[in-house]
Amino acid sequence: MRKLIAVAVAGLVLASAFAGGANARPAYKSAFEKKYEKVKENNKITCGVCHPEKSKKVKNDYGDALGKVIGKNEKDKDKIDEALGKIEKEKSSVEGKTFGDLLGEGKLPGNK
Repeated sequence: MRKLIAVAVAGLVLASAFAGGANARPAYKSAFEKKYEKVKENNKITCGVCHPEKSKKVKNDYGDALGKVIGKNEKDKDKIDEALGKIEKEKSSVEGKTFGDLLGEGKLPGNK
């Protein structure tokens, strides 16, 4: 019985070592929803705001802009909110519109 338990524990340890951990950033989503309520009313807010594909390594223009002004996996809500505000002034992929313009209109800011 002890051998069986030892093998099971070893298997779990090994499996957890090779499994990719979730890299979710719920604080980002929460801050975005709080700051841009009009966007939330008009759209389902998901990781797709910054990541147009299933792979979280792929970012759209909005995700790239946010990544440039925010620390890696920032958890401080004030810093996240500040970073969201900073990139509002940047040009979006929509001709003549900034990210802030799109967000003010209740639209998602990133290109697909």
